[in-house]
Amino acid sequence: MDIEEIRKDFPLLEKRNIAYLDNGATTQKPIQVIEAVNNFYKNFNANPHRGAYTLSVEATEVYENTRTKVAEFINARHREEIIFTKNASESLNLIAYSYGMENVKQGEEIVLSIMEHHSNLVPWQKVAKNTGATLKYMYINDNFEIPNEEIESKITPNTKIVGITYVSNSLGTINDAKRIIKQAHKNNAIVVLDCAQSIPHMKIDVQDLDADFIVFSGHKMLAPLGIGVLYGKKELLNNMTPFLMGGDMIEYVYEQDTTFAPLPNKFEAGTQNVGGVVGLGAAIDYIEKLGYDKIQKLEREAVKYAREELSKLNYLTLYMTPNEENHTSTISFNIDGVHPHDIASILDSEGVCVRSRKSLHATTYEIFRN
Repeated sequence: MDIEEIRKDFPLLEKRNIAYLDNGATTQKPIQVIEAVNNFYKNFNANPHRGAYTLSVEATEVYENTRTKVAEFINARHREEIIFTKNASESLNLIAYSYGMENVKQGEEIVLSIMEHHSNLVPWQKVAKNTGATLKYMYINDNFEIPNEEIESKITPNTKIVGITYVSNSLGTINDAKRIIKQAHKNNAIVVLDCAQSIPHMKIDVQDLDADFIVFSGHKMLAPLGIGVLYGKKELLNNMTPFLMGGDMIEYVYEQDTTFAPLPNKFEAGTQNVGGVVGLGAAIDYIEKLGYDKIQKLEREAVKYAREELSKLNYLTLYMTPNEENHTSTISFNIDGVHPHDIASILDSEGVCVRSRKSLHATTYEIFRN
């Protein structure tokens, strides 16, 4: 399939004459995903795990079959290690509250990279403040990469948790996740790997990575809004206290006490976004049919062209690692003397959709300043 054939799968892009370049925020949805969600609500809509009648049983099968599909997609050892959430942000908060608050002690350290998304930073600030732990950062070099000496010097025997984005949402840098995980495990720390910006672009194998937790959002990988995934090693999840209470995560309720359902149910409180789960399954099917090799080939061609053309503009500053093998499709830039909102508005008048920010948040400022 070439790019024009792929574009035809996306109804919104077929109806609008635009170049949609804000996929880091959310992707458009192929017709296969839209039809899968529509089919669920037309033919299978019921609350899973709640009823003994046929329709509820069918909804449960649809829901749980997708859990199995996600487990296979990221090569999880157990399907029970897949927890459905609202998005990557909720997944990260769940880990911070259910694992971080219970396992980090005063004087211990939480290590992040300076390029983390807010969602993998702010929850750890709260954990550090509540527990008396110290929050440390791995900084980047002039190539927008984390040097090995930062990894080795910041992750120490006093480190309890390492939070790292596999791919930076603002820079597109692919971090050396396996090296960071190895260094963390060498020091008996656990790793929370944010895969929200990586899973649309590359195969994720949790067993090969040996990540303790990974998170991602469906809406950044062609699935509907409002569905996310938390993967955690079974032994860690079993020892964690639920973050949200009520609904199907309950086993028995007594007047003064409650017992919780086994994995994965104990982390899935209330009625779930089953339509979103179905859409996530269809998105996985679409990605696998297209293939990561094809996705990466198209991305490399587009990014190479964009890098070459944008580099010719002497009034534009690019923030990209020069190592093309260590970069995905995110391209960040500034234009001298022009407000980013003005740039986005001008581009929009030409049918080009880009992300703009009025000001950089503190961590991004540090990235660009250093």
